Amino acid sequence: MQLGGYANKVAWIDLAQGTIEYKPIAEEDARKYIGARGLGVKYVFDNGPQVEALSPDNILCFLNGPLTGTDVNLSGRMAVVTKSPLTGTVTDSHHGGWSAARLKWAGFDGLVFKGKAEKPVYAYVESGQVTLHDASDLWGKHVHETIKILQERHGGKDLSVITIGPAGENLVKFANWMNENDRSSGRGGTGCVGGSKNLKAIVIKGVHSDRPRPVDKEAFKAAQKVALQQLMDERVLTAPRKGGLSVYGTNVLTNITSNMGALPTRNAQVTSFGERAELISGEHVKATILVNDPTCHACPVACKKEVEVKEGPFKVHMESVEYEPAWSVGAMCDNDDIGAVAYMIDRANDYGFDAIEIGTVLSMYMEYTQRGCAVAGEGLMWGDTHGMVRMAHMIAFREGVGNILAEGTGKAAALLGVPELGMHAKGQGIPAYDPRGIKGMGLGYATSNRGACHLRGYSPAAEVAGNVLGPGGKVDPLEWEGKGKLLFIFQNVHAMTDCLDVCKFSTFSESLDSFAAQFEAITGLPCTAGDLLTAGERVYNLERYYNNLNGFREGSDTLPKRFLEEASTMPGSKGHVCELDQMLAEYYEARGWVNGVVPEAKLKELGII
Repeated sequence: MQLGGYANKVAWIDLAQGTIEYKPIAEEDARKYIGARGLGVKYVFDNGPQVEALSPDNILCFLNGPLTGTDVNLSGRMAVVTKSPLTGTVTDSHHGGWSAARLKWAGFDGLVFKGKAEKPVYAYVESGQVTLHDASDLWGKHVHETIKILQERHGGKDLSVITIGPAGENLVKFANWMNENDRSSGRGGTGCVGGSKNLKAIVIKGVHSDRPRPVDKEAFKAAQKVALQQLMDERVLTAPRKGGLSVYGTNVLTNITSNMGALPTRNAQVTSFGERAELISGEHVKATILVNDPTCHACPVACKKEVEVKEGPFKVHMESVEYEPAWSVGAMCDNDDIGAVAYMIDRANDYGFDAIEIGTVLSMYMEYTQRGCAVAGEGLMWGDTHGMVRMAHMIAFREGVGNILAEGTGKAAALLGVPELGMHAKGQGIPAYDPRGIKGMGLGYATSNRGACHLRGYSPAAEVAGNVLGPGGKVDPLEWEGKGKLLFIFQNVHAMTDCLDVCKFSTFSESLDSFAAQFEAITGLPCTAGDLLTAGERVYNLERYYNNLNGFREGSDTLPKRFLEEASTMPGSKGHVCELDQMLAEYYEARGWVNGVVPEAKLKELGII
């Protein structure tokens, strides 16, 4: 395959045999599925939808895209793709930082692992080669210690370490892969799959001078100039040092969504954290504990907010207090102690599990305790920060009731006999948006192919920020009509950016034409905005087809009854429920699906079969 941007090399690693085979990317796959998320979903689909998630036969893919590691802005993303042990769906989870770029610089578009190693191993990647090393001395160690050891062992310069922690080793269903201490592929239990394979870590060494160059340098120069102008627009959230994301990080949303009556609180029993939202907000973080603004490869936005808590029982230095995790262990658990919030996120990172799912699991158990269901001495009260820290440890090591909670929000609630208390979709806990206050997000949760997710189709860009591939275009968050068509477009757009693989925040400023122009200049492949949208639609439909084959069919796109039947009592959304059925009808019509199932005609239309 002769396309720019691609290394045209994927390492297929058989952990059981200890063998490594290097293969090019089929040009048809690159043209249809682009890379990263799309290519990974194609590989997982071809491996067989009926494969058990924790079977050695399941594959675990680490993939970048054709723009990753180039000079394109916000091009530092990596997709981890597999079959999820949490949901049973295909899943992809992305992280930022530098590992994705370094993987490209080291000569690879991806690494695909299959089988189970006889003993713990880690992979070392450098200069177009992958080698496997004994990780027995690392097994049992937490994330931060593992990264420090491997950095010292292989030289910290130009080096990234991706690793699992005790949660992944102990097969916690929402364990993740941690990159560079605090950047995570957090959702879907990808780290649990790593643990099932005895794969502890991946070490990647690559230098910037080996980055891909555009096929058409002049065209890229012109395209990049336009993209940078769009990114710097002071009207958008991404504007460096001026936009809300750059100044306050993602946690700039906390006060906004709480005031809208769209911040799930106390396991979504209410839709706002009231005046206490300020205490865990990005504004409060900046005013009290912020120490640095680190960033990812090729990103001038710098949304990451490094913090340090110097006093009290929760002393910690970490990066960063993001919106979703801060909500998860904050408002969702009735906790307004920003020190405890930062400490809990750091614990989640060091254990190696999803900092969103941990809050939905704990808040479910808190409501379980509130109802008087917990065994004496084993309950967890609202806002019990020390109890939350203790319970996080129990989950990571599957001790006591932690063994149940380690199964994730949906399954744990069912095992405890209170399925109605699990705030999840398809088994994955919800993120930080209440569907009664932001209706499009409810539809997004229900129709997400990887379980409840805000990143499949980020409707708050239109419903909250008013940024739809550029400034302007805000829609009413409390209106359900039109959200089906909106999510259809947004899901296709975000599937496309996950294939390129660039940060979704780029869609707050850049146009589809801008993405197409940069893609064409880098790869040399003629491309329009319509081509990219079609690719995104193809990927979304392949995922849905995979899920259909796994039993997710009519009636699978659902939400907890709390969002559908219990009206909000808080200002901003008072009296509202989420009108899911009406939105689904509109959405299925836009998708060309039949009650959530992809018909054969649609699969043929998109060239999937």
